[in-house]
Amino acid sequence: MDIDALLAIDMHTHAEVSCWNPFDNYGEEFDRAADKYFRSNRRPTIEESVAHYREQRIAMVMFCVDAEAQMGRRRIPNEEIAEAARKHPDVLIPFASIDPHKGRMGAREARRLIEEHGVRGFKFHPTVQGFHPYDRMAWPIYEVINEHRLPAVFHSGHSGIGSGMRCGGGLRLEYSNPIHLDEVAVNFGDMQIVIAHPSWPWQDEALSVAMHKPNVWIDLSGWSPKYFPPQLVQYANTLLKDRVLFGSDYPLITPERWMKDFLEAGFRPEVHQAILKDNAVRLLGLR
Repeated sequence: MDIDALLAIDMHTHAEVSCWNPFDNYGEEFDRAADKYFRSNRRPTIEESVAHYREQRIAMVMFCVDAEAQMGRRRIPNEEIAEAARKHPDVLIPFASIDPHKGRMGAREARRLIEEHGVRGFKFHPTVQGFHPYDRMAWPIYEVINEHRLPAVFHSGHSGIGSGMRCGGGLRLEYSNPIHLDEVAVNFGDMQIVIAHPSWPWQDEALSVAMHKPNVWIDLSGWSPKYFPPQLVQYANTLLKDRVLFGSDYPLITPERWMKDFLEAGFRPEVHQAILKDNAVRLLGLR
């Protein structure tokens, strides 16, 4: 990967379509509700996503979300993303997702994905996976990530998944309060924890945890920057400028739209390069 040729590194993109597995229509009502909430039904293949990012001269961290235990829906294979990264090392950085309910079997998978498939980090979504991040059931997986000193991205705050469905589709927002990551940060000091998204309605909790724990970062995905809470912009400009990361949440938000709004959202020019690329280079060990 030619870091100097890149304009940015997007720390938060989703694999939405598997070309290995047949489409799993179980729970499709969640897709329809999400389409309505996000006003988008774009679901590109991995190859289509790669082509888009290469054209934009932006590298992308990509992952699926394994929520098989709670949602009952087959995940996109982590190996599919890892293989795409081997084919497109100039633009694609592979992360994996393992349902924490898989416990020690999940830990075995995490080790294999790191050591045999070159996975560079992991994604967790407490609301759709149905767990508190501090739950010890997840610790065997964390132990592997911590051993390899890799990042783990955690969804935080409100979730568009389940929004508007009867009983929210049975999904609990409280699991994604970022204060729950404080306990994780205490016990896994070599795992770099990335709090994903503006954490509404718990933005101050996210800032507090990141201020207190130097292994905690914040990515700015999932919202247009013009809607960011003012305290998030304030801390990104000052005390947390070295641990704030560009993320789009593609395909829900395109990187070019995010970056256009970023330039108009009150971020100081002197932090632009760090947020868009340099902090991610350091986090991912790309130099």
